[in-house]
Amino acid sequence: MNKSILLSALIAAAALTACSKKEEAPAAEAPAAMAPAAEAPAAMAPAADAAAAPAADAAAPAADAAKDAMGAAKDAAGNAMDATKDAAGNAMSAAKDSAGNAMEAAKDAAGNAADAAKAAVNDAANAAAAATAPATEEKK
Repeated sequence: MNKSILLSALIAAAALTACSKKEEAPAAEAPAAMAPAAEAPAAMAPAADAAAAPAADAAAPAADAAKDAMGAAKDAAGNAMDATKDAAGNAMSAAKDSAGNAMEAAKDAAGNAADAAKAAVNDAANAAAAATAPATEEKK
C-alpha cells in the first residue's frame, strides 16, 4: 500500500509538471523533415528523455514529501494505538478494582447477615428457654 501511494504521488507530480510546463520543440530543418520514417522514432527519443528529466526532477520533492507524510501517518497511527492500549489497560484496572471492592462489600454484607441470623437464633433460643423455665419450675 505504501508503494502504491508513493507511485501514485509520483505519477500525479509528473503529470502536473508536464501539464504546467509546455516546452516548444525546436523547429526542424527541411532536411530533417525528409528523413526516413525509421529515423523519426530515434530522433524523438532524446527529446522525450530531455522532457522527462525536468519532470523527474520536479517529481522528486513530491516523492520526498509523500514519503515524509507516510512516515508521519505511521507515527500517528502508532501513537494512537499506544494511547488506545493504555486506555484499555486503565479501563481494565478500574474494572478490576471495582469488582474487588464490590466483592469485599458483598463479603462484608454476608458476614453481617450471618451475624444477625446467629443473634436472632440465640435470642429465639433464650426466649424459648425463658418461656419454658417458669413452666419447669412450676412442675417441681
